[in-house]
This record gives sequence, structure tokens and C-alpha cells, in this order.
Amino acid sequence: MQSYKTRALASHISDRFWLADGGLETTLIFHHGIDLPHFASFPLLRSSKGRARLSDYFEGYLGAARTHGAGFVLDTATWRSGQGWGAIMGHSPEEIDAVNRDAVAFARAVASSPAAAGIPVMVNGVVGPHGDAYAPDRLLDEAEAEEAHGRQVRTLARAGVDLVTATTIANAAEGIGIARAAIRADVPVVISFTVETDGRLVTGQPLGEAIAETEAATGGAVAWYGVNCAHPDHFRGVLEGDWRSRIGMIRANASRKSHAELDESTELDAGDAAELAADYRALMEVLPALRVFGGCCGTDVSHVAAIGHRCVAPDHATNDRVRGDADAG
Repeated sequence: MQSYKTRALASHISDRFWLADGGLETTLIFHHGIDLPHFASFPLLRSSKGRARLSDYFEGYLGAARTHGAGFVLDTATWRSGQGWGAIMGHSPEEIDAVNRDAVAFARAVASSPAAAGIPVMVNGVVGPHGDAYAPDRLLDEAEAEEAHGRQVRTLARAGVDLVTATTIANAAEGIGIARAAIRADVPVVISFTVETDGRLVTGQPLGEAIAETEAATGGAVAWYGVNCAHPDHFRGVLEGDWRSRIGMIRANASRKSHAELDESTELDAGDAAELAADYRALMEVLPALRVFGGCCGTDVSHVAAIGHRCVAPDHATNDRVRGDADAG
């Protein structure tokens, strides 16, 4: 059962459309030539130059949200700030706690900056997979996942995020463990799965079954679900069933390449922004609860702006509401 906080968040998100950012790490690496060991963006928070780079990055997306009359889901730079990746990078648990707190404080500062004035903003505490989601050497079970992610989730919640989103999750058990950790921390949680080119998780489980399993194991406590780090072509064909109404977020890749192909790529595949925006618009027809639109690998502000134009611009939102009211009548 959803908590009061989660119900309030779900109600809040349904009031409007929301944009999110694109592929932070791929933008920093390929567009700005910044080295990100282990694909971790949080080290930029250590320097004034790095913080300025992140501020500029998010200001572009806030501008897109303003242009298209959308709210903005502002991510913390914490996708690689869990205890597992912290240990790999030589950081103590206490140091990783400090990283997560600093990331939330930074996001709050961006949310209160002039660039965000008048824009509804939700600060989103990002939790990434414990290992390599694209080629996991071992998948955590539910209890292991709750233990592995619990400390980061608690830290983000205490630091004051509006919600926690687990992104690029490759198996249902890890999503369930993260959701349970969030329930214990009394913070709303979103679970976003990644799929292979056949629309299935890396385990072979169909996307709908993963969502249904998570729903059953958490008593429906997840605020909504997402799909990220896959092109719409990879999952549009599996969107059948009542579980579709629980998908509230899409953050797709620009590229149609598989995860394995992307891992081996030395050049950025940015796809076609207008074509991706059209794909998102088509997804709105089969995902009635879709409210959050962002990007993942290979996408930048040009992709999200195009998506905003097609999906969340005021004229589209107004027309959709009028049509929905007419259908209801």
C-alpha cells in the first residue's frame, strides 16, 4: 500500500507533464571531454569548475521546461554513489554518505536558482544498480539488494529529496530490494527498469512480469515505474496489459544499438532528436500515466527540447486534456 507521501507525490505528478535531463554522463564525456572514471559524475561536485559545469548542464534543461510549460525532475549526481561503487573507487562508507548529502544540497541549490524561478521542481535522489546493469556478474536477491542500497536510500531521504528513483535496474529482485529500503526510509520511490533489444530484462524476464512481481512484493507501494537506457524500438512491442498504467516515466536512449554494442562504442550515437520525440509522442497513446519525459545514453538538451515540443508543450497538453474530458463524458 502506498504511503501518504507517495500518494501525494503521485497526485502532484499527475497534475502536469514533467521533463528530466538527458544522458548526463555521455554528455560530459563526449560533448565536454570530461573523464568520468567508472562513469561516475559525482567527482565534479568536488571543485568549483565541476559544480559550474553541472549547473550549466541543468540550466539548459530548466530552460526547456520553461519553454514548454513543464515541471522539471532534477536528478542528483548519485547514479554511481552507492556503497558498492564507492568501495570500487576507494571511498569509505562515510565518504560516500557525504557525497550523497552534498549532491542533494547541490540539487537544492540549482532548484532555488534564478534559472529555476517559477518552474515546479522535484529533487530526485538517483540510485543506480549495485553492479554493471548491462553485464552483471551476479544478480542480487531481494534481501541483498535492500542491504546493499539501504544506506544510500536512507542518506538521500534524510538529506531531503522529494523522491528516490532507482534507474537502469536489470532484475526485479534488485528493484524490490531498493523499493523496500525506500519504504523503510519513508521516501517515495520509483523503479525504472532497463531492457534488452527484445523488451526483456537481462534475466530474460518480460518487462510486464518484472513490474507485476515488484508490485506484488511491495504491496503496490512504488509511486510509478519507468523504462530507461533502451530505445523505444526495444520495448514498444511489449507494452500490452494492465501494468502499462503504472509506467509514469520514459528516459530512452537516442541509439537503437544494444547495450553490448554501446559498451564497445568509441563514438557517440546521438540518433535523431525529432524521430525520438515522435517515438515518445506515440508512446503517450499506449501509456496513459506517462508524465515524466527525459533521456538516457546519447541524449542531450536538444533531444529533451524536441520531446518537450512534441509531448508537453501547452497546446498538446491542453488538447489532450480536452480530448480526455470529452472521452470521459
